[in-house]
Amino acid sequence: MSEPDAEPDPRIYFAAERTALAWIRTGLTLMGFGFVVARFGLFLEMLRQAQTSRHTFSIVTGVALVLLGVLTVAAATVQHTRFVATLSSSQLPARVSIRIPILLAWLLCLIGLMLAGYLSV
Repeated sequence: MSEPDAEPDPRIYFAAERTALAWIRTGLTLMGFGFVVARFGLFLEMLRQAQTSRHTFSIVTGVALVLLGVLTVAAATVQHTRFVATLSSSQLPARVSIRIPILLAWLLCLIGLMLAGYLSV
């Protein structure tokens, strides 16, 4: 049971931000791993010095991992935005911009989509 006169706690926002950042870190890890997987086929070609095959499986798997990372970052951003919208102004910390992390997350999504496009060419 909560008290009606209890002072709102800005730590709620910070906990939500830590959760969003953890999901964004997971998405970035997936994007990085996807890049490594997509380029692994090129590494194998260099080892064999045969440029006849294009290792389609590693490219498709790598691009899929990058897109999964983009989806993870986008979902975390949407979830965080929805949660912050439910907080009262007294629960938001003073002098902290809630827009900058969201804009940076969408920028990471855009960069991830560009990376997926680059790897698929």
